[in-house]
Amino acid sequence: MQRRTFVLGTTAAVGLSSLGLSVLSAADVAAPGLKCPVSGKAVDMTKSSDYNGGKVYFCCDNCKGKFDKDSAAYAAKANHQLVASGQFAQKACPLSGGKAKDGTEVDISGVKVSFCCNNCQGKVAKATGDDQIKLAFGDTFAKGFAKK
Repeated sequence: MQRRTFVLGTTAAVGLSSLGLSVLSAADVAAPGLKCPVSGKAVDMTKSSDYNGGKVYFCCDNCKGKFDKDSAAYAAKANHQLVASGQFAQKACPLSGGKAKDGTEVDISGVKVSFCCNNCQGKVAKATGDDQIKLAFGDTFAKGFAKK
């Protein structure tokens, strides 16, 4: 017998489980590629906080609590997630606020970001990991991104 997995609500899950089928609740399904801004783990879409005009998702209630207590400490990663989740889109260079140009893209943890010039692009391209995220999605976030 072929085993199938379904994502359903609790009532349907009980019925399918009794038939020997694997069942996942919506809470068991992480959004592909989204990472908790506190832990870096995959998110649980049922754990979220309102932030910056959007929703930020977490892996657990503990991380949600840490974020809610001090969101400024996780702002760059939360802003990155807002763009990665499609809630915000790039409108300009995140460093200068100038018009972003083709050919200046940098992939920052799965999000392609364009810049106004090779100087801005180079500054971010030579940074790594969290430093890249802080440069593009930190204090100057509003210069480069807007809510969809």
